[in-house]
Amino acid sequence: MKPIIAPSLLSADFGNLERDVRMLNESQADWMHLDIMDGMFVPNISFGIPVVKAVRKISEKPLDVHLMIMQPERYIHTFKQAGADLLTVHWEACTHLHRTITQIKEEGMLAGVAINPHTPVAGLEDIINDVNLVLIMSVNPGFGGQKFIPRSLHKIEELAEMIKRNNSEALIEVDGGVCRDNVTSIINAGADAVVAGNAVFGSSDPAAEIIALKEL
Repeated sequence: MKPIIAPSLLSADFGNLERDVRMLNESQADWMHLDIMDGMFVPNISFGIPVVKAVRKISEKPLDVHLMIMQPERYIHTFKQAGADLLTVHWEACTHLHRTITQIKEEGMLAGVAINPHTPVAGLEDIINDVNLVLIMSVNPGFGGQKFIPRSLHKIEELAEMIKRNNSEALIEVDGGVCRDNVTSIINAGADAVVAGNAVFGSSDPAAEIIALKEL
């Protein structure tokens, strides 16, 4: 089965955002990944709700919205209204993770939980049957262009084993440093979906790069 490719709009040309979104519409990309950063949970600020709304008006693909923010439960309904199809929150940012996941699903979105590179997979055991997706950060969140952390492959394998053991239907998504050189290893470890930012938008032919990532 070919992997889900979710190009990250954080690496798009914001002076030509509509052009880049329409390019993804015509490409073999499966989702569009939007990273929301608040400058508190991560040391950077990206974009917010108005950009999600603008992309929703143009996009013909599902919007995979990744909240790298504190207290994400405050904005669940708002991001649903903005057009998110899948909403992922960080394990580290949620005091009451089960409640937050439940709220996301009650809004009619798929619910994801993300973990940082230092967070052990074992902490997901009690939530793995409640989420639709687990996002493994393979770089430290907050900035694009970082190198893939090799130990992430072990975490993907460990998570895949947990999902199988619990008869969970959760997908595994990997975000950070994904490129042609490592995507095969990432998929072989058990990932179902990969986020690709610089690999796609840094290419001279982004649509062709998406095909390459999907076919490798």
